[in-house]
Amino acid sequence: MSAPGEAVVDLGAIAANLRTIAAMARTPLMAVVKADGFGHCAVPVARAAVAAGATWLGTTSAAEALELRDAGLTTPILSWLHPVDEDFGRLIDTRVDISVSSLPHLHAVAAAARLRGTPAFVQLKADTGLSRNGAIGSDWPELTAWARKYEKDDGVRVRGVWSHLANADAHDDTAVAAQVDAFEEAVQAARATGLDPRLLHLANSAAALHAPRTRFDLCRIGIALYGFGPGLRPAMTLGSRVVNVKRVPAGTGISYGPDHVTARPTTLALLPLGFADGLPRAAQGRAEVWLHGQRRPIAGRIAMDQCVIDAGDLPVRIGDPVTVFGDEPAPTAADWARWAGTNPHEILTGIGARVGRILGKAANP
Repeated sequence: MSAPGEAVVDLGAIAANLRTIAAMARTPLMAVVKADGFGHCAVPVARAAVAAGATWLGTTSAAEALELRDAGLTTPILSWLHPVDEDFGRLIDTRVDISVSSLPHLHAVAAAARLRGTPAFVQLKADTGLSRNGAIGSDWPELTAWARKYEKDDGVRVRGVWSHLANADAHDDTAVAAQVDAFEEAVQAARATGLDPRLLHLANSAAALHAPRTRFDLCRIGIALYGFGPGLRPAMTLGSRVVNVKRVPAGTGISYGPDHVTARPTTLALLPLGFADGLPRAAQGRAEVWLHGQRRPIAGRIAMDQCVIDAGDLPVRIGDPVTVFGDEPAPTAADWARWAGTNPHEILTGIGARVGRILGKAANP
């Protein structure tokens, strides 16, 4: 059965983007494939990234990490957000590194390792200013002391220490420098307990591209992997086809409200995509699509399943292709993010399940 639209994923762009970032960052890279690879399909994206040189894969949940293992990927994986009653044994069995941000989590991981009779590989996360996950400074000494105790008992092996920047894409050198300082202090405190973490990482996409001091041993690449940053190529093109066409006079109301009334005679083209498919309703009045080699506005409210394009005097026919976003000169996901007052991450991960995915071939590394 046909889908209302198709998200074409260019795995060659994924590979090319990773190589471009590696040349700029000059460190090993972790390809972050959480949220189904930012909506691009995690397993094929992970394979393309590893083939292009990624040495780590990053996921949020145990389910995401285990999906990669079940697909046969043996690359090191870090999984970083878990309830304290997670089945950590499954991660230990498949040699997934577990991020630990609190003492209860560390105790739970160590208990699972004890039951398995094999140590768990963990990476301790410090909160250096994001105030989200990670252990704050007052909790860090106890966390690292217990981690060292469990290392001596052969319950855990602390492979790394890491943290997350709060606003690297704002190019605020002062704020970034403060977090780097806090991170270095956390690493020193960990080492003072006898821990010897060999993998230190702080940089996300923006920092990998713009903030050399943050790079340490590894950079975690999320949104840049998917084509957002200087010299990078968007990896997803969202397209559909016109399902209805009508010529209307001036004064015609379009969609609910109506919030939009035509100022002159025009052609309207109906697109079978709406906010259930990932087109944010908040973009109404600003959003555009690519039709017949032109950017044309979406007129009126975006509905759940459809939206209306003001095609002007273009010779539009039912079945004509429309690019909702992709690479320039068509609108990009960054354009849609700006129109909706959000970020490209939300646009990409918001593409609904009704939209089909088509995978392109990864370029040879």
